[in-house]
Amino acid sequence: MAYNSFEDLEVWKRACNLAVQTYEIMKNCRDYGLKDQMTRAAVSIASNIAEGAERDSKAEYIRFLHIAKGSAAELRTQVYIVRKINP
Repeated sequence: MAYNSFEDLEVWKRACNLAVQTYEIMKNCRDYGLKDQMTRAAVSIASNIAEGAERDSKAEYIRFLHIAKGSAAELRTQVYIVRKINP
C-alpha cells in the first residue's frame, strides 16, 4: 500500500482514536500510576506507527510496528487488570 504520510494510514488513525478514548475513559481515575501507564501505552501505539512510517527503511518501519504491537499488548494487559479489580 502506498501512502504519502503516516496520517494517511488507517491503522495510525485508529491508534490515535484509541489513545483519545483511553484518555477519556481514564480522566477520572484516581490511580494515577495506572492512569499514567495506560495513557502512555496508548499514545505509544500511534507514536511508534508514525515514527516507523517516517523512517527511510522498510526494516526500521517493521521494527517500529513491532514496538507498537508490544505497546498494544501492554495496554490490553492493563485493561484486563482494571476489569479484574473493578468488575
